[in-house]
Parts: sequence; C-alpha cells; structure tokens
Amino acid sequence: MKKIRAGVVGGAGYTAGELLRLLIHHPQVELAFVHSKSNAGNPIHEVHTDLLGDINLNFTDELSYAIDVLFLCVGHGEAKVFWNENKVPDQVKVIDLSQDFRLDAEGNDFVYGLPELNKHKIKEANHIANPGCFATCLQLGLLPLAYAGWLKEDVHINAITGSTGAGQKPSATSHFSWRNNNISVYKAFDHQHLGEIRQSIHGLQPDFNAQLMFLPVRGDFTRGIYASMYTKVVRGIEEVKKLYQTFYADAPFVHISESNPHLKQVVNTNKGVIYLQQHEDTLLIISMIDNLLKGASGQAVQNMNLMCGLEETRGLQLKASFF
Repeated sequence: MKKIRAGVVGGAGYTAGELLRLLIHHPQVELAFVHSKSNAGNPIHEVHTDLLGDINLNFTDELSYAIDVLFLCVGHGEAKVFWNENKVPDQVKVIDLSQDFRLDAEGNDFVYGLPELNKHKIKEANHIANPGCFATCLQLGLLPLAYAGWLKEDVHINAITGSTGAGQKPSATSHFSWRNNNISVYKAFDHQHLGEIRQSIHGLQPDFNAQLMFLPVRGDFTRGIYASMYTKVVRGIEEVKKLYQTFYADAPFVHISESNPHLKQVVNTNKGVIYLQQHEDTLLIISMIDNLLKGASGQAVQNMNLMCGLEETRGLQLKASFF
C-alpha cells in the first residue's frame, strides 16, 4: 500500500515531539518534512533527543505541499494566522492541534475530531480540529449521559493534569522547582476547553442547561489526566454501565473498567479508561487519558487513520509505562 506523506508545522514543542515519535514508527507513513522557524537547519534529534537514531531529518523553514496530510502543531491563535497566510491545496488533509477551529462558526469547515463522537464525519473530512486534552478526557466521561438525555443536574469536576499540559515553553508554574511536590488550581470554572465540551454535549442533548463546575488542577507529575466527576443520575448502575458499553462499542481505545483505575494504566497509550460508581442517586465518573497521546498527538494520528481509510488503531498500539 502506498505510504501517506505527512508534514508537520511547528515541530519543536511537546505535542510535535510526541507526534513525530508516532509518525516515524507508523508502518504506513513517510515523514516528508518538519517545519520550525526557530530551529531551521538543526537536526530534529538535537531538539527531541529521544529520537537520536530514529530520524535523520533536519528542521526546515520551507513548506511543501507534495504531501497527503499536514499537521499544525503551532500555538493557540497561530493556526488561524498560518491558515490565512498560506494557501493549502484542497487535496492536502489538515489536522490542527490548536484550539483555533474547534468551535462552530460561520466559514469554519473544520470537523471536530473526537472519533468517539464524530467518526463518520471525520472519515469524510478534509480539515480536522483536534480536541483539547481536558476536553477529550471530560467528554469521554460525560457524552454517553448526554446521548441518553440523562444530564439534568450540575456536573462537578475535579481534574488533575501533568506538567506537559502547559507546553514546552518555561513559565513560573511549569518550572521544576515550583511544580515538584506542589499542587494548585488554575482557571477555576472558566477553563478554555469548556466551550468545546458544552458544544458537544448540546449536540447530543440540546436541552442541557446545567453547569459544568470544573476545577482544573496542576499536578506534580509529567503526563496524564485524571478526572473525577459526579452528578445526579436517577438510574441504576447496571443500566448506566450498559449505556456506556453500548456508546463505546465501536471505540477501540475507550475501555470501561470494573475496578477503580489508576493513572499509570493510560500513560504512554492512546487509551481512555472510564470507571463508574454510584452512591444513592449520585453517579461518580472517573475518566483518564494521557494528555499528550489521546489528548493530543495520538488522537491526531487516530484522526489521520480515519481520514485516510486506515484501520483506526494503526500505529497506536502502545504499551503503558506501568513501572
């Protein structure tokens, strides 16, 4: 089978580094170029040092459209600038990992790239807006309830994320000496991912008008998101479990756990793991992903597979970093 030629724009950050690791080992992908203005001419393995021996390409500041798929790994706000300044040919499929095209708007033809929600649309799309990491984790936990029309009350959410979620550029709250042995809440109740979560919920349950009471937490670990959510659901736990199992029957990366899970089960994988527990009429939902894989680059490759007619799991059968 002819290999898919892929290009990456914005190749120096954590998300791009994770994407490169997946693409260079994907059996049906040929990496054509990695674009970076700040690193042009430098060997890729000097920035992503774990790729020493795996890749011989240098970063480039030139674009080529002799490709099948273009990944945009630029910062939030920069994808729209790139899109407006560059004429990407119609035959090139584009997957944007920023937040710029996630919300529905006039003139926006990007399909929201959560495969567990929009798999059939993704297969037919030319342009994909890859979901955010928190948004992916929380939606995996909540969308089955919205599908059934069972989200009637406020949802209380506490979710802790690894330091890689803040990106590669150093800041006061991502510096090792601050982050290590530390914890803090940020953007309480108004995190930027709430818009795309509400958009997806309303697509399944238009009458949803309760609140998503979201407390994002900075963790002192490197990668992964662990979200605990609870809301009132007047249904038996077996009925709820059956709903989730049915909703994710065609979702190869989402797994319903019968035992209380822990974060190491998903780190370094493209999995989403969900656990359900009931206390009287309150439903507890635990949802976990790796923020750099299912929350970013792994999901982008999953979308590429669907867009290009490949098996959804191709190149993504990864082992968890369990020990």
